[in-house]
Amino acid sequence: MRLWLLRHGEAEPSARTDAERNLTERGRRDVRRSATFLRGKPLQTILVSPFQRAQQTADEVRKALGFAGQCETVDWATPESDLAEALRQLDLRSESDLLLVTHQPFVGNLAGWLVNGSCAEPVPMATASLAELEGEAIAGGLMQLVSLRHVG
Repeated sequence: MRLWLLRHGEAEPSARTDAERNLTERGRRDVRRSATFLRGKPLQTILVSPFQRAQQTADEVRKALGFAGQCETVDWATPESDLAEALRQLDLRSESDLLLVTHQPFVGNLAGWLVNGSCAEPVPMATASLAELEGEAIAGGLMQLVSLRHVG
């Protein structure tokens, strides 16, 4: 099982609501640079937060890769989402190669939990950072951090 975690690109500092913040032009550019590390990877599905900046990030990735596979909006991948719920949802997936587009602090905590079995050591994820995790199952402490790329 391979799980790629992508934090959304740089977003405008404010909008009517946090969920409505859009990517900046720099954010779009950084996401396209991160997407280059996904070229040739056997992605089956992109899971994405419903927040605008994450949706725009997923769109940039799909365009950069020419990805025609499934892209699914998931409400359990927002900035303050519950890790236990996210792990339950990920455990239900049958794909072996997933990309999750989401936010801090959730993404750093999720990666830290999967790699270390604890949220005490979150993985540092700047905007447009891409982490690749691999393991037999999506479970606390059972995945290995294969790579972590920062582009900003």
